[in-house]
Amino acid sequence: MAPFSLKIALRYFFSKSSQTVINRINGFAFFMVVVATASLFVVLSAFGGLRDFGLSFSESFDPDYEIQPLQGKYLEVSPDLRSKVGALAGVSAVAPQIEEKVFLSYGEKNQVAYLKAVDHTYTAVIPVEGLVALGDWISFEGADVVLGFGLAGNLGVGVYDYTTFLNLSVPKKNKQSLLNQSPFNQVSSVVVGLYQINEELDKKYVFSRLELAQNLLDLRPQQYTSLVLKTDPTLSQEALTERLTPLFDTPIKIVSRAEQNAALHKMLNIEHRAIYFIFTLVMLIALFNVVGALIMMILDKQKQMKILLSMGATPQKIHQIFFLLGLLICTLGGLVGLGLGSLLVLLQTYVPFITVPGTSLSYPVLFEVKNLFIVMATLLVLGTLSTAWATRGLGKKTTAYTA
Repeated sequence: MAPFSLKIALRYFFSKSSQTVINRINGFAFFMVVVATASLFVVLSAFGGLRDFGLSFSESFDPDYEIQPLQGKYLEVSPDLRSKVGALAGVSAVAPQIEEKVFLSYGEKNQVAYLKAVDHTYTAVIPVEGLVALGDWISFEGADVVLGFGLAGNLGVGVYDYTTFLNLSVPKKNKQSLLNQSPFNQVSSVVVGLYQINEELDKKYVFSRLELAQNLLDLRPQQYTSLVLKTDPTLSQEALTERLTPLFDTPIKIVSRAEQNAALHKMLNIEHRAIYFIFTLVMLIALFNVVGALIMMILDKQKQMKILLSMGATPQKIHQIFFLLGLLICTLGGLVGLGLGSLLVLLQTYVPFITVPGTSLSYPVLFEVKNLFIVMATLLVLGTLSTAWATRGLGKKTTAYTA
């Protein structure tokens, strides 16, 4: 844009009109841009904080990567192969696990859950023993199990209750059973601990040692559903796949933490987009004030436009002046709004002043630089369109003043 148009636009922006109503309209338009920008940034930061806060519970339960068979349900892993996987660069720890849906019965109550059988190396990958809120972690010696609080509540199970055992049942692989013979494999166990993560996971899993699951499911000692890995943060999924694939005789797939919670991540992404579009609509409504302010400014400056035209300014330059004026309102208002929003988010991060209703926990927020660019880009795109619409045809209209 020409320096002449920019100088006049800056003069109009910072100077006051002789009419009080024009000044109030301009001030209100600028204020609404500041509020809309700050609101969008604060909401995106609050959602980011809530997302990370929620994922911190579920992802603390998930490994960095999981090795699963590409075909079939079980993976044959010898001790030598397991050692080779653990010795790979970037792999900190490796542990086998067996996961299978089981039928739980305790007294007269029944519940379907998922059995997650592990060995003593599992806690090096996921420190799940730290999630046990009542009782102890499994001993890896007997038929003891650890349940979630949700499962325990549904079944009425107590810790170290030897008067009634928790029974785990699965259908037998050989469906042809003899007369009077149960079609289910069943083991009795004692609940030694209860873990607590979130409502969904607390109702889903039962932990036991590997041998209990292998006996229940009629599996061989080296047969597992997957291997779970703890890796360096810098190790990518592609690099890990390249290193692991040659070690296995059967086809495998590497599942990342995000892929293990694909449904949850998809839901969060949809919610993020919905929140963004809702507050973008709020910003668009706020920009109608900019449109109104520009129209009022055009009407107020008609005498000055005649003077500029008589001094040699072209109708195109007059159009540029008011177009730049609209962009100045959006840009400077956006910068002030981002500064205000950033201040609020940083204050909540380091000096919390808002708590989650009903608790003493500070409301989680996440300051992300990318949100600054998202908000500013959204404002500039919508602001440019709004300003272009408000100043449309202005160049042609000013030609009437030269007649």
